[in-house]
Amino acid sequence: MRMIIGIAGLLALAALMIYNIYKFKQAESKYPPRGQFVTVHGVRLHYLCKGKGKAVVFLHGGVLCSSDFTEAMDLAAAQGYQALAFDRPGYGHSGRLGREHASPLAQARLIHDALQELGIQKPIVVGHSWSGTLVMAYALLYGDEVEGVITLGAMMYKEGYPAEHGDPISKLVTTPVLGRLLLYTLLQSPLGTMMAKRITAETFSPEAAPSGYVEAVLSLWFRPGQFRANREDVLAFAPAAISIQHRYPEIRLPVVIVAGEQDPFGTKEQALRLQRDIPHAQLVVLPQAAHMIPQNHPAEVMEALLQLSAIH
Repeated sequence: MRMIIGIAGLLALAALMIYNIYKFKQAESKYPPRGQFVTVHGVRLHYLCKGKGKAVVFLHGGVLCSSDFTEAMDLAAAQGYQALAFDRPGYGHSGRLGREHASPLAQARLIHDALQELGIQKPIVVGHSWSGTLVMAYALLYGDEVEGVITLGAMMYKEGYPAEHGDPISKLVTTPVLGRLLLYTLLQSPLGTMMAKRITAETFSPEAAPSGYVEAVLSLWFRPGQFRANREDVLAFAPAAISIQHRYPEIRLPVVIVAGEQDPFGTKEQALRLQRDIPHAQLVVLPQAAHMIPQNHPAEVMEALLQLSAIH
């Protein structure tokens, strides 16, 4: 009897995995790549590009991908910029070589080399949320090759980061066997749908998410590769921030720091600390904005870009 129950359980588990894989492919087909690809160090990166002129590079946070900046890119292109937005490694339609590319420093090197491959010189780099540390790393690594830096609702320090003391879910999901089993059985289940709705609401709170954003989160973020990449990034953030945050005062580039007064993740405090570390940086606090500034406040993103451009 135990053997029969065991076999039945394995068959049910296999059926659930097959169903999830089918749902992954079905969901992903709704969001095909809309941009171009560049390969660096064996990693195929997907990026969007609009307009001509001074290059500005947008780097998304920990949820979706380059499409987070669609409206901001349109505004930048209309103002005479060449706007580029990358799917960070493992997100959207970009590849990834495991945990090797989880660190903001490793991703900064990849983005830099991708821009070199594309012939982009001295861009303005813009980082939202998790990518705040990425663009700080970029500025420290390639200061002579950057026009300026903009942070949007960004995290730059270990202290105050939501997972500064670790994250049990991330550790569970990134374990070799159990993590993979969970990724291939739960993400496209009713539990996964409920999680997608809750996470999206919390990420945008107290503002509302744009129409269709939950569906995009469920289709793209709730795939095994991207979900695991995000969890690896979460675990890699604190060590990376510790390794470079003491060097932020070295940055001499023009910097504009944008934070939302209503952001529930403590990014206003991070912004204030960064402004103390980089006294020449210009700080903008948006009274009505929360965390998802690129999606809900693209005009303010454009204002920050113009503000930085006017510093020279």
